[in-house]
Amino acid sequence: MLLESAMSTSRLLGTQDALSWALELGDVTSALLPEGSFLQPIWDYLYCNHHGLMSSPLFPVALSVSTYFFLVGLYTGLDLLAPTWPCISRYKLHPHQSVTVADIRATLGWLWRPSPPLPRDAPTLWEFLLGIAGCTVVFDFQYYLWHLLHHRVPWLYRTFHAVHHQYSQPFSLVTQYLSGWELFSVGFWATVDPVLLRCHCLTTWGFMVFNIYVSTEDHCGYDFPWAMHRLVPFGLWGGAPKHDTHHQRPGTNFAPFFSHWDWLGGTNTAAATALSGNNTAAATAAAEDVKGRKD
Repeated sequence: MLLESAMSTSRLLGTQDALSWALELGDVTSALLPEGSFLQPIWDYLYCNHHGLMSSPLFPVALSVSTYFFLVGLYTGLDLLAPTWPCISRYKLHPHQSVTVADIRATLGWLWRPSPPLPRDAPTLWEFLLGIAGCTVVFDFQYYLWHLLHHRVPWLYRTFHAVHHQYSQPFSLVTQYLSGWELFSVGFWATVDPVLLRCHCLTTWGFMVFNIYVSTEDHCGYDFPWAMHRLVPFGLWGGAPKHDTHHQRPGTNFAPFFSHWDWLGGTNTAAATALSGNNTAAATAAAEDVKGRKD
């Protein structure tokens, strides 16, 4: 009885310490990110001046499409300049492999949902950032399972996912070079996840822009010093090098953003170094992988 009483007292003290720490953290967070004071003026301006535009069911779609084409336009411009601009080609993962006009034409090949009524109040900055982070974590897990399944089941790979793997050295336009089913799946999760997490519509749009940004960066074919995998510590973010490796070694690196699911699932592999010429070894490995799924 004395031992049980001592253990209960210890648990109670531990709980109180944890609650005290959480309250102190909340005070610090409130001081750094004052409630409603940062985003509210921005939201007031958008609400008063662009209410009709943002209320349109097509606005989230237009935001996503315009963000995507702005980013791929930027990276495609870099692809066209890279062969003659060493200051750009030095950052390419495959400096000896150029993106051709034929590649660009081949990959230029979209989800609609009603928008909810616009709320009058903006989210706090903390809610905004936490919502985007939560949606990213959930989306990352969903796509990891979908991606793994569509590589492990030959029929799913051949029917739906193989089109995306026609390029072993991806460039920005390969981001949305997908089958209809894959495009629907990705769009469905990106649309539903903010609803499940009850995000403010401003947070939802922020997540959409961020999701497209990191997806495009994953396929862009560049390893810039400001890339996400260089900003996120401890190797937690895979980034363009690891996803590029997935296109060369299709049995690895299935998670779209973070690295922890590949670590836990035993599918993680280090980013492959850039190979010269036509990247024969990578192309051979990818071809063997596809052949194995067909067999």
